Amino acid sequence: MSTLPAPAATDIVLVAGVRTPFSKFGGALREVPSVTLGGHVIRQLLEQVAPAKLLVDEIYYGVTLPAEVALDGPTSGRQALLRAGLPDSTVSLTIDRGCCSSLTAVLLAARSIRAGDARWVVAAGAENMGRATFLAPPGLRFGHRGGPIVFKDPLYRLGADISNRPVAVDAGEVALEWGVTREMQDEWAAASHQKYFAAKHRGFYNHVAAVEFPEHKATLDHDELARTSTTPATLSLLKTAYDSPTITAGNAPGLDTGAVALLITTRAAALSIGAHPMATIVGLSSIACAPREIIVAPGPAILKATTPLGWKTEALDALEINEAFAAVPLVTARYLAQGSPSHEKVLLSKTNVNGGAVAIGHPTGASGARLLLQLAHELRNRGGGRGVATICGALGQADAVALVVHAEDC
Repeated sequence: MSTLPAPAATDIVLVAGVRTPFSKFGGALREVPSVTLGGHVIRQLLEQVAPAKLLVDEIYYGVTLPAEVALDGPTSGRQALLRAGLPDSTVSLTIDRGCCSSLTAVLLAARSIRAGDARWVVAAGAENMGRATFLAPPGLRFGHRGGPIVFKDPLYRLGADISNRPVAVDAGEVALEWGVTREMQDEWAAASHQKYFAAKHRGFYNHVAAVEFPEHKATLDHDELARTSTTPATLSLLKTAYDSPTITAGNAPGLDTGAVALLITTRAAALSIGAHPMATIVGLSSIACAPREIIVAPGPAILKATTPLGWKTEALDALEINEAFAAVPLVTARYLAQGSPSHEKVLLSKTNVNGGAVAIGHPTGASGARLLLQLAHELRNRGGGRGVATICGALGQADAVALVVHAEDC
């Protein structure tokens, strides 16, 4: 196992992060546009590190549902930064890499800083999945002679646009091929809720601030999806989704709402304005595979990020693996363990220790950044260490970011 390098002025560091509470489908934030949420977290982020407001060079901004953002116009990242009060000269890029989008924003931010093209960058993402509008047929613009008008629901049968198979079906089948049963998935899902509430009781989620949007009569001070009553027994009673062999509404997250923003720069730049690094970004990866293998994708993404560092996965201090389904961390650990049950057990014991998306929610454009922020807080609470955040995304993609938290930064 390689030793950690000493902190250096050229380190690319996470300086601060803000996330809203995550709202469930049809919940408290159902009427709030995602660009409003995005502008809010960017503004709050830069209030935490006030001198950075006039220093931000670029913003990378993740979204995944064109049917929602189109309601407020194109270039969501540009809209969000202007709503946040950033200078008109700030450059932005709006990203859609499926659920990977806001973690991709982190990758692009780090690469831009490393290349010398930028010094201060915001990586953010937002989603209001329940606000996605129904889509009218395009020919309707030119007139309709008569008969039914068929609308498309962009939330129905997610992932089915290429293969005509919803991602829940592929995920359930691939999970069984890896020996990950419905019962295992329900147990992991129930534990996600339990770990979330235990972490909340410890004060882990004190970094999640209440939000209020008077113009939408919306307030929220907690993650709405999590339920104390969730058990494997209650989850076992649920029907599977779209005839998936294992995936249900209980062992998958909801169609959720929320936003996250992260501030990234170099260690030298942070210290020059009196800001303290939260964590150091040391490894980045993006991969793509067959769309059907989406729940396996985080495994190779983790290896691509950690192998150049000389890290062995069993020696990681913490892992954040997005629970797009409960099957994802289970299959990922099995992939990384390469047939070793003891290795697999160790990996799972360090994964999503404060709960995951099944409990917290999965607003797709924001989840990648949420994972990285949660990983940084967990490593800091441990007094330092190394870890990886990873997320799978639409049609067989995954990103991963490796973090180090030095003891002197805690």
